[in-house]
Amino acid sequence: MYAVIKTGGKQYRVSAGDLLVVEKLEGDAGAAIRFDQVLLVGDDAGAVVGAPVVEGAVVEGTLIETRKGKKVKIFKKTRRQGYRRTNGHRQHETVIRITSLNGAGKTAAWEGTVSLVTKAELDARARNLAPRSLAAAVEAPVVDTVVAEEAPAPKKKAAPKKKATEASSDEA
Repeated sequence: MYAVIKTGGKQYRVSAGDLLVVEKLEGDAGAAIRFDQVLLVGDDAGAVVGAPVVEGAVVEGTLIETRKGKKVKIFKKTRRQGYRRTNGHRQHETVIRITSLNGAGKTAAWEGTVSLVTKAELDARARNLAPRSLAAAVEAPVVDTVVAEEAPAPKKKAAPKKKATEASSDEA
């Protein structure tokens, strides 16, 4: 089963269990989100199209994180005038896990559990910069900061010097 919802001036085709990135929505991580503007509900048998929305249809999800998106560069230039301006922008976006679809006499629910692990943490794990789990971080051994006094490294022995008598005989 799938549905087409409208949020942030855009339309998205979603099904139960999908991970969706939309314009910024208010709420904290773990908050329940409801989309009432369901434009279409469908499955293999057919689709029900709303005029403009399907009556009683609701798509529910869980807010995972609110983050900044990719950087957009703005570059302005006027030829032969020495005018160049560079600017950038990062739009705020919200990541949502779709948990259930209800409408037009049809229902679909996602059976999995919602993990609130952020993309930044997943990226850090991929680069081995963060512990794999919270339990691993708690059980990690603590390294003692006390440094034992080290003995100085032994110096190399100097090469044996030639005696003055040997040096003069070698020259002659």
